[in-house]
Amino acid sequence: MSQHALIRGAVEFRAGDGVMLPVPDGPVEIEVADDSVTLSWHEGRAASTTAITRDEFERYVREGKIRLEDH
Repeated sequence: MSQHALIRGAVEFRAGDGVMLPVPDGPVEIEVADDSVTLSWHEGRAASTTAITRDEFERYVREGKIRLEDH
């Protein structure tokens, strides 16, 4: 089940074996799995998706950098 959230702060992901990249501030859609969380967002017309660990996700939520929307 997907859920909506807002990014407000420094949320980063690693692109392959490369450097850490930011998820831009704004709305994201999240999908929670057993060991990871997928974040999906749009920048203009480009759609982007990444997965982060559940631990990273929970830390970002605690820090207020990912704000879950109530439905």
